[in-house]
Amino acid sequence: MTGPMISAETAGVAYDEAGQGPAVVFSHGSMMDRTMFEPQLRALRDSYRVVAFDHRARGTRWEGPYSLYDLADDCVRLLDSLEIERCVLAGMSMGGWTALRVVLGHPDRIDGLVLIASSGLSYSDAERSGWEQHYRPLLSAPSVGREFALGEARICFSDSTRRDRPGMVGHWVERWAGYRGAAVYHEVCSWLMQDDISERLAAIDVPTMAVHGLADEAIAIEDARTTVAAMPSASLVTIPGAGHTVNLESPARVNEALRAFLAEVYGEPSGG
Repeated sequence: MTGPMISAETAGVAYDEAGQGPAVVFSHGSMMDRTMFEPQLRALRDSYRVVAFDHRARGTRWEGPYSLYDLADDCVRLLDSLEIERCVLAGMSMGGWTALRVVLGHPDRIDGLVLIASSGLSYSDAERSGWEQHYRPLLSAPSVGREFALGEARICFSDSTRRDRPGMVGHWVERWAGYRGAAVYHEVCSWLMQDDISERLAAIDVPTMAVHGLADEAIAIEDARTTVAAMPSASLVTIPGAGHTVNLESPARVNEALRAFLAEVYGEPSGG
């Protein structure tokens, strides 16, 4: 039995939940929301307790500034509220940077780590300056607007996905266009201004899997390879043709990798 999908809010955090068994918690990327993990929740809820939650920018606590450590604290409060003592934590892009800080601060809560289109590397001063200037107009904008959202889509989705799946891409463009501009700006700054934790990656010894699209233009595959090489218990799964939103663009491949990883962490599920 898979059970119904529950949408609720606790500790000021909106989340979706389904299934029973070992907990798998999903942390979304910048501009996205918890619904980006619908393909994963549907695929895994037959064997696991799956949870996907919204970060501050998608809720009432959108005002900044705040840091990835604040988002990590939000995640831990959610785990406490849902009485999840331990879990596999899967984070996409910004969600991956957040997940790394959860495991660094609370290693006793994490059975495994999945980095989806993410890395353990920070930005250079020049990169920070350039991207901050790119997003700065949003700080005073009532909403992101369609033109800016279309530009984000060119970064987030591969060329083939934009060509072959315009409906899915259009769905996200419309969502992004309506976001409060300042909420997105503060969200971006939380990861853009992140501290350098590269020297701490070697201390993360929980089972870790990185999943990365080879057509990712937001975070280069080389960054994922560097991150995996620095972590003692990490492996990398690459998805040809997929862009930054790899779990949406190639859900079957990502779900297959997740099932294999979870079986390594928790053993084969009952009846699996």
